[in-house]
Amino acid sequence: MNKLNGESLNIVNENIEKLKELFPEVFSEGKINFTKLEEELGEFTEKENERYNFTWNGKQEAKKIAQTPSTGTLRPCEEESKDWDTTKNLYIEGDNLEVLKLLQKSYHKKVKMIYIDPPYNTGNDFVYKDNFKDNIKNYLEQTGQVDSEGNRLSTNSDTSGRYHSDWLSMMYPRLKLARNLLKDDGVIFISIDENEFDNLKKICDEVFGEDNFRNSILTRRRVKSLNVQFADDGLNSLNVGYEYILVYSKTNQFTFKAIRMKKEKAPIKGTWNVFWSNADRPTMRYELLNFTPETGQWRWSKEKALDGIKNYDEYINNYSNDISLEEYWKKTGEKLRFVRRIEDGYGKNGGVQYWVGPSDTSLRTSNWTDIEVSQIKKDFDIPFDNPKNIKLINTVISTIEEDDFLILDFFSGSSTTAHATMNLNSDDKGNRKFIMVQLPEKTNNEDYSTICELGKERIRQAGEKIKKDNQDKNLSNLDIGFKVLKLDSSNIKEWDSDFDNLEENLLDGVENIKSDRTSKDLLYEILLKYGLDLTLPIEEKTIDGKKIFVIGFGALVACLDDDITTDIVESIAKLKEEYETEIMRVVFKDSSFKNAVVKTNAIQILKQFDIDEVVSI
Repeated sequence: MNKLNGESLNIVNENIEKLKELFPEVFSEGKINFTKLEEELGEFTEKENERYNFTWNGKQEAKKIAQTPSTGTLRPCEEESKDWDTTKNLYIEGDNLEVLKLLQKSYHKKVKMIYIDPPYNTGNDFVYKDNFKDNIKNYLEQTGQVDSEGNRLSTNSDTSGRYHSDWLSMMYPRLKLARNLLKDDGVIFISIDENEFDNLKKICDEVFGEDNFRNSILTRRRVKSLNVQFADDGLNSLNVGYEYILVYSKTNQFTFKAIRMKKEKAPIKGTWNVFWSNADRPTMRYELLNFTPETGQWRWSKEKALDGIKNYDEYINNYSNDISLEEYWKKTGEKLRFVRRIEDGYGKNGGVQYWVGPSDTSLRTSNWTDIEVSQIKKDFDIPFDNPKNIKLINTVISTIEEDDFLILDFFSGSSTTAHATMNLNSDDKGNRKFIMVQLPEKTNNEDYSTICELGKERIRQAGEKIKKDNQDKNLSNLDIGFKVLKLDSSNIKEWDSDFDNLEENLLDGVENIKSDRTSKDLLYEILLKYGLDLTLPIEEKTIDGKKIFVIGFGALVACLDDDITTDIVESIAKLKEEYETEIMRVVFKDSSFKNAVVKTNAIQILKQFDIDEVVSI
């Protein structure tokens, strides 16, 4: 039995609902746009500079957030990694906004392909809460999923007046930063459902450019049976049976690899098609079989067309009485082109045709509804609901012609993208590498406290299974490892080194390093600041009891111990000759030297050995 509502009638809400029925277009995120309402009632305000513009409440701040440098670092976690010394793959735990900022130097224009499956805007809580002033502090609170007072973070209920705006403000700076990491011939694939498809496309048109929109791919969504119980009474909407993948390139340099798929019913015979097309290229309007088109163009160059005529004449004159054209085509290796002109041909093409041989495959279109979005049957006993279908990500990656490139996924979830990357490498012995980025959201599982723990374990199990399943192949070079790095505040209390005036910094003598940080923590922050690849080979040497890190075969040398003597400095300087490197940079701590005299002498020694750069932190 329903209870009576003790409240009186909300007249304002009643009026708003009536207005929404009459003028639904004047509502945006639940609020009335009074300018639009006036226009619907015939009142127009003259605007001199009226033009198309896509904006929302918070867009300017989102731009500022994208442009604000990060004050954080990535700390290495060797104990949670796999094949630390040899792997070229990265798994980064942290807020992807800050991580993308930190990767700007090291991976600028290094990423060939980005795939992301961002949180869909369904009215649930957002985990991502961006703060213009201090996002690192924000992130450290977010790892517990509550703020300092124990409240859930950044809810985005669909009753909120900023329902769409909050989601757009979350996505915008991340896409801006991601674009910087793409190579000029790079591409991004973004999974999305219907709730924010239109808005996401508008953001991408702005960030990547309308001209770089490539496709909107349809994928099949598992249909829920919720509507069945209401079917007899009429439905407000039909069940949604698909989702989208938006595809944008960085520039027009990107091209897809043609992917073929099996036909359900393979044809036995070939077909003759019109050799003329509607594109207007006068240079492709040449005489062919006594006919020259007045408009449009032929499909092939003259050389290829004449070759096709010659091939068809050869068949007609010497083989047509004995075998079919299909049999002749197969006998000659399924490579030959054929061109003919039918008798009494007319029209724009004059009856000129080209032959297409029978094939059991066809080029894949943007209709991928044969592939389901989610994978119900899991490969491993890992508690993650609705992981992305590995077949879907395999197909996405397969659209790239190359087999040696870097893939980034900064909403990596259960690490399906990493799994698919290793899987494809095992199939074709490719050398694709991945960077997974994931916020360590808390779970309710006792064995895996965060989503990151789930993702890392999946990569471990997937890699071992791939190797086991492919024992008959020579996969000794297959990389199934990953380096774990974790977002944290800077190792340095006050990062104020002047990279243009380094000698003065060496004379400061201030202990600038946090007491709980290791030399490896410092080393990876140095790699980030220098913009070096975080998977570069790092060799550890010991000179007079001091640990020396040699990065990239001598491109950078770091000694982060205390009590450095001039003898140690001279031994470090001689490494330039040992590694036969043209450029070498050397890094010390400010407090590494006992006094100013030792520091000054160290600088002079390094100059004598033509060390290109000396840096203190």
